[in-house]
Amino acid sequence: MINSKQIQRPKLVLVVDDQEINRDALGVILEDDYEIICASDGSEALKEIQAHVDNLSIVLLDLMMPVMNGFEVLERMAGDDRMKHIPVIVLTADKSAELRALQMGAADFITKPFDVPEVIIARVARIIELSEGRQLISAAEHDPVTLLYSRNFFFEYANRLHHYSPELHLDAVVLDIEQFHTINAVNGRDFGDDVLRVVGAEIRDFLSETEGIACRFEADRFEIYCVPQPDYQALLERFQRRVGRISPNVSIHLRMGVNPWQEGVEPVLMFDRARAASTMVRGNYQSPLMIYDEDMRMRELRDRRFLNELRSAIQTRQLRVFYQPKYDIQCDPPRLSSAEALIRWQHPELGMISPGDFLPLFEGNGLIGVVDNYVWQVAAAQIAEWRKKYGVKLPVSVNLSRNDVFDPTLIDRLVRIIEDNGLDYSDMKMEVTESAYTEKANDLLQVVNRLRQLGFEIEMDDFGSGYSSLNMLSYMPIDVLKMDMKFVRNIESSETDLRLVKLILDIAKYLKLRVVAEGVETEGQLALLKDSGCDLVQGFYFSRPLPPESFEKLIERELEIERG
Repeated sequence: MINSKQIQRPKLVLVVDDQEINRDALGVILEDDYEIICASDGSEALKEIQAHVDNLSIVLLDLMMPVMNGFEVLERMAGDDRMKHIPVIVLTADKSAELRALQMGAADFITKPFDVPEVIIARVARIIELSEGRQLISAAEHDPVTLLYSRNFFFEYANRLHHYSPELHLDAVVLDIEQFHTINAVNGRDFGDDVLRVVGAEIRDFLSETEGIACRFEADRFEIYCVPQPDYQALLERFQRRVGRISPNVSIHLRMGVNPWQEGVEPVLMFDRARAASTMVRGNYQSPLMIYDEDMRMRELRDRRFLNELRSAIQTRQLRVFYQPKYDIQCDPPRLSSAEALIRWQHPELGMISPGDFLPLFEGNGLIGVVDNYVWQVAAAQIAEWRKKYGVKLPVSVNLSRNDVFDPTLIDRLVRIIEDNGLDYSDMKMEVTESAYTEKANDLLQVVNRLRQLGFEIEMDDFGSGYSSLNMLSYMPIDVLKMDMKFVRNIESSETDLRLVKLILDIAKYLKLRVVAEGVETEGQLALLKDSGCDLVQGFYFSRPLPPESFEKLIERELEIERG
């Protein structure tokens, strides 16, 4: 039996160029591997394509030709069901024409003059392979919902444009749909797809007016690589107006991040920066546009530095643990009851760094557990030192992040810290933010129950900052509520806020939970909280967070009061 592969004919390649020297050059380069046919203009090319439509593997198409140019050929092929599957590599010396050709469906381009035969052979082979593998550039490399490019195809060609057409100076634009998962959940998947289609159509309309390419990067994110626009706010408003017409009953909001062209910066990095800019305005419906600028670049460099220096900062004790006192206000006078451990970074070059500048960064990069473990160890040693030095039992609250809760070594590490310092489990209280209770609640429940069985007290931090607080109280094992400071801030001037505080205190009393009010700054706030039955307070009225040596003065003053 004869193997058909042994008599397989060479693949058929059509070379279209009005210059005979170019046709001959490509023929010489490709003739060992392919059967070559030629055409000298677009009209002749279409006749050859129609004649060999079932056997043609690829078209090498010049763009600038008499009679009919390459753009017209691309347009005719794209509109013909039999021809549109044939991949096209455009041939041009005009780099500015390459982008337009890619937008019209070209698979690749070869720049004239033809200097490196090996590159041409490799590109032709690759595009034919993709086509024969049914990975058709004109179809499968598009997102089926929006008809924009797929992510992989988009970045492949963005990189090529960056390297081969650097004179275009393209900007990176990221467009996000706010709360798209909620839109889907409330209105249904079909409605969500309609939103995506509308955004995609408007982006395609925009690109038809300028030079650029775009893709749907993921569910609700679009990325656009385009020539610089004079007014990105106007562009965002254009997209927003379009989605605003989808439904009178559904509010759809967009946000945008832009990284303007910078010499030498690769597209991947540009889109990372544009994405970071878009993330910074998440939920900001008043100002949903952010342009990546020098300040953001410096912040990015700073963040990278913080990530790189974290472990050395721990080893050299640049990270310091401060303590903010909590006072029992149902005593007269109020008595020092416990403290909260708070991290600070005393950087040798940058000075004191606010925790707001590095804690969210470490949370987002999965390093918050390293910081928490350090704080636990330092706080435990400090509790033991104060007990030895002053003979007092002063519990300290430490943070337990979501990352910590789902670490399988958590319990063993905490037990070891307590035992190594000769403490009781009640000496170290574990603060879990309210938001942590909303994710993987069943898993969290098991961990928290285990900690309470050992003897740790559990405090729900930032109570009232989320949307499901009351529901969680019905089943979460906790001992203390830490009332978010936003409730306390206006209780002297707002009867509504005061009633809310009293309601929270009544609920806590019914559930036999103690309450700590955060952010107490005035004597009036203190008096209202005391009269309403609040147990403990912390805030600037009593003290800012203090380093251990300063906190000891509070302990000493408390001991003097006790001695009379």
